[in-house]
Amino acid sequence: MGILYAMVAKGEVVLAEFSAAATNASSTARQILAKTPRGNGDSNASYSQDRYIFHVKRTDGLTVLCMADDSAGRRIPFSFLEDIHQRFVRTYGRAIHLAAAYAMNDEFSRVLSQQMDHYTNDPNADRINRLKGEMSQVRTAMLDNINKVLDRGDRLELLVDKTATLQGNTLRFRRQSRRVRNTMWWRNVRLTFTLIFILITIVYVLLTFLCHGPLLRSCLK
Repeated sequence: MGILYAMVAKGEVVLAEFSAAATNASSTARQILAKTPRGNGDSNASYSQDRYIFHVKRTDGLTVLCMADDSAGRRIPFSFLEDIHQRFVRTYGRAIHLAAAYAMNDEFSRVLSQQMDHYTNDPNADRINRLKGEMSQVRTAMLDNINKVLDRGDRLELLVDKTATLQGNTLRFRRQSRRVRNTMWWRNVRLTFTLIFILITIVYVLLTFLCHGPLLRSCLK
């Protein structure tokens, strides 16, 4: 049910009030005003009546009061009272000190109605819950960013692995190429020596026929 009644008063003079339900909140609020200590001291207090709680915020002689269902707790009602106090002071300023009873009621009762509905029905009205929601959004965004970084890290790691594999293949290719070149070189050397040997043998055989014997005596004379 949230906040059902709100009032702004200077001392015991009610300047504006609004009730969202038919209750005796107005008369109870006046009894509370009569018991509120005088002076310019700041104070916050809560008073229980049946299943309703009256929350009172007094700042610089200006009293802001609301009645809320006990399920609303204290945080939301006092956030509402702080909001109403700031709006009232910003709107009327010095005129508050000389104002007569209900002088601001026609205009400010609409503000009370709007803010009561806001703090009763809008989850974002609770600053703690709003901060929790914002923190949750930040946490979600951070986790998404971390996941993206990790994903990029995985892709980088995969790229590094592929690069390392390519480097390894390149080294193996170089070693194999070197072996092939060495093998071909030795084959060429053996082939060259073989050809030289065959050529020398052919020349020697020819000389043997021409020089009438293997000792080549006729050619050496």
